[in-house]
Amino acid sequence: MSANAGAADVVIVGGGLHGCSAAYHLAARGLKPIVLEKHVVARHASSASAGGVRRLGRHPAEIPLAQASLEIWHLMGAVLGATGDFRATGQVRVAETEADLKTCEERVALTRSLGYDFEILIDQAELRRRVPAVAHHCLGGIAVERDGYAFPFKTTTAFRHKAEALGAIIHEGTKVIALDRRGAHWEVATNNGVFCAPALVNAAGAWGGELAAFLGDPVPLEPVALMMMASERMAHFVDPTVGAIGRQLSFKQMQSGTVVIGGGFRGRVDRATELTELDFRHLAQSARNAATIFPIMAKARLTRCWAGIEGFTPDDLPFIGPSKHSPAAFHSFGFCGHGFQLGPVVGSITAELIVNGKTNLPIEPFRIDRFDS
Repeated sequence: MSANAGAADVVIVGGGLHGCSAAYHLAARGLKPIVLEKHVVARHASSASAGGVRRLGRHPAEIPLAQASLEIWHLMGAVLGATGDFRATGQVRVAETEADLKTCEERVALTRSLGYDFEILIDQAELRRRVPAVAHHCLGGIAVERDGYAFPFKTTTAFRHKAEALGAIIHEGTKVIALDRRGAHWEVATNNGVFCAPALVNAAGAWGGELAAFLGDPVPLEPVALMMMASERMAHFVDPTVGAIGRQLSFKQMQSGTVVIGGGFRGRVDRATELTELDFRHLAQSARNAATIFPIMAKARLTRCWAGIEGFTPDDLPFIGPSKHSPAAFHSFGFCGHGFQLGPVVGSITAELIVNGKTNLPIEPFRIDRFDS
């Protein structure tokens, strides 16, 4: 590689959804970003996640971002020329007990007190209208319109292709070996040469903590393998994406009839090989949870299981924003298994910080130094 081949306006480390979204938003603002991905684009969580496009149940700090991101999701076809197969089916979280209903009431009261009305408390009759196949013991829950789901790989690919069409360059099989700040530029040494740019973005997912530490921003981050299952094709029986208040569950039926089940059950991660190992006891519990809410699943046949690696923080919030110790370096990682919906807007936030030095969205709760003593 020649010295000039790796010159850009921004170097983005990580070719997942957040890296590709940042690349698109930067390119759309006239900058030339380069994305460095050590494997292939969308290798881990960006293709192996549940794909939920969800505001329901968000931490209050994430709600403004989730609201802004949802508007991008609904415009994605016009903006990117591809939708990631986003479907606004709505989402429902089921209450099985009176205690669950009380939790729902408190949650809706909280979001209303913060000025949001997108979460709707529903009774048993409304639950059965929205989700006819739900078990008879379920008493109600919370519903949200305009949320839904998308295909993670297709979504990441849509951002990638549009970014490339606007001039972004993506290098797969390119692993970062060393970083150095020389004058007004970052020099990023890789197995495929040296890349230079005034600005640097850390979108390295579960490995973002290692890059953050090198930048002088050490953080607690745990790599976690979140497991998923899929069934054989079944006759249509549910539209919304469904979760539960009292048990771990993420449940959706795709247009093909396949049912996809998740809920945060964890497998095992080998950091050295970046491979995952499934925990079949936890998968069995995940299957039981699905069958408890949807009795029709008791006789369903599961066809495959998998896991994607994501970085988790102690407070289940991501790191978004500038480095505190390195100039012109920005973080976008640690999304704790629920960063898929936020991907479109966090890429925009990153671009705004680089181009304008600020963003109008509240990102203070996600600052990189919030765990400093």
